[in-house]
Amino acid sequence: MKTITTTLLAAGLLAAAGLTAIAQDAPAPEAEGGESRTSEFRTFDPTEEDWETFRSSGEITHQGGEAVYNSVCAGCHMPEGEGAVGAGNYPALAENEMLASPSYPIYLILKGQKAMPPFAGILDDQQVADVVNYIRSSFGNDFVEESGEATAEDVEATRQ
Repeated sequence: MKTITTTLLAAGLLAAAGLTAIAQDAPAPEAEGGESRTSEFRTFDPTEEDWETFRSSGEITHQGGEAVYNSVCAGCHMPEGEGAVGAGNYPALAENEMLASPSYPIYLILKGQKAMPPFAGILDDQQVADVVNYIRSSFGNDFVEESGEATAEDVEATRQ
């Protein structure tokens, strides 16, 4: 039995190696217009706006609550704030009563919790205030009007 298992394992490894070699020699699939799909990525010519976005890998350069949300938060909390469950549990921001006071989301964004990493090192005080105001006034939330806006000063006080 051990010989059969070893033989099957060896055959599987050889087949996988052969398929890998074939795949590496295969031409790239073509997109519309007859160009290789990978050619566009490999010849990416960034605009000045693209350079500005990626210039500092240690900081998020987007400004305004919606822009920060879309670039940092929407990947986990989803574009419409509906939340998700997968590699972690990302709560819905839509109609979330926990956002009534700005202090709670400020603290979570700065310090992180469970699957959410801390963003204190990559977002400045104004960006945090902007994204907090955005999530508190979007997705069916109306907490900014009810309880007031978060300010950069509120964020600065929470950092300390």
